[in-house]
Amino acid sequence: MDRDQDRDLDRNRDADKDRSLDLDRNRDADKDRNPDLDRNRDREPPPPPCPGPERPRSRPGPTRWGICSAGAISHDFVLALQTLPPEEHTVAAVAARDLGRARGFAQRFGVPRAYGSYEELAQDPGVDVVYVGVVNPSHLPAGLLFLRRGRAVLMEKPMALSARQVAQLAGTARDKGVFLMEGFWTRFFPAWRRLLSLARGGCLGSPLVLRGELGFDLRGVPRLRDPGLGGGALLDLGGYGLQMALAMLGGAEGQPPPQIRAHGVLHPTGVDESVSLSLSFPGRGLASLVFSMAAELPGGAALGGPRGWAELPTHMNCPTELLWGGRRERFPLPPTAEPPNFPHSAGLRYEAQHVRECLLQGLTQSPEMPLAESEAIARLLDQARQQLGEKAAAAAPSDQRVTTGVTTGVTTGVTRDPPE
Repeated sequence: MDRDQDRDLDRNRDADKDRSLDLDRNRDADKDRNPDLDRNRDREPPPPPCPGPERPRSRPGPTRWGICSAGAISHDFVLALQTLPPEEHTVAAVAARDLGRARGFAQRFGVPRAYGSYEELAQDPGVDVVYVGVVNPSHLPAGLLFLRRGRAVLMEKPMALSARQVAQLAGTARDKGVFLMEGFWTRFFPAWRRLLSLARGGCLGSPLVLRGELGFDLRGVPRLRDPGLGGGALLDLGGYGLQMALAMLGGAEGQPPPQIRAHGVLHPTGVDESVSLSLSFPGRGLASLVFSMAAELPGGAALGGPRGWAELPTHMNCPTELLWGGRRERFPLPPTAEPPNFPHSAGLRYEAQHVRECLLQGLTQSPEMPLAESEAIARLLDQARQQLGEKAAAAAPSDQRVTTGVTTGVTTGVTRDPPE
């Protein structure tokens, strides 16, 4: 039995030796692995530094305007731009069909580049957006030129002579992904925005009735008597009332009315001279609008609902006052460096500010004056003119050249640029 116990003790001693050898091997393996870990630690990139304070973002540079035409409305547009901060707006170039006129315009306003063709302006890489102030028949060809060259466009109203032409401009802008807006400057006046906020905020109840009129004695302005030059009261003045009706009675989307009725008197040349429009909207909204190029009218507009009314007492196209709740609210314009050609032209600054905001946001159309509304207004104008039976050149070809001629100077709220 003693021998058996001795054998068991020997076995235990051998097992202990084996375990000791295994422990030694494991220690050796750990030693071998530790240098590898150290080498891997050396290869790891250092931890990123702690973030410091965020650097301030650089301010965007000025919007560089190109001016298409050296006429009276372009003159006023540049005067309006000069009332804005120069670090936000600058006039980079001007173009006219007559290089001498372009150079004279440039010298007068300190514009660095003058061109004798619109093509040169379209190719100028230092221009962000072009203000198109040519006569009505030239809106389509000039607009297409700039849009196809990738230049953003602010088009003086009316966008074009017919719904078909407006659709062509809007379609080109959408296809090219280029900004285009019709210059209904009314929508950006503080007085207009105040009226719109009252209407949409329920202060008047649901707006039901809009009354407006705009008229001047313009029978001495040749282009307004000429069907080929897009003459007539509707194209020159009617859009102001129609855009107001869509905004105030057409809902947030500016839906067009299902019905429009036009009555009027034609000038001997065949264009509309004085026109009355009646528009019926869903929800029982009704608009009654009068436009004339033969008679002076107060030029105001009133909007009413079950809870009250508000009125733009004069200049419904460029308002600076609002009557509401027994109060007269005034929205004065800044002074211009020299007298403008048209009343309240300093207010062109508001649409220029809006265009800059749209471009900085990368928009291709204005949320406040979208292309769909321009198309709707053009269709309504077409319907009204057709009902009047006027002799209008409503479908001028897209390659039409700029017309030549001279117009008389009348200080009113409408464009009287000499055609280039």
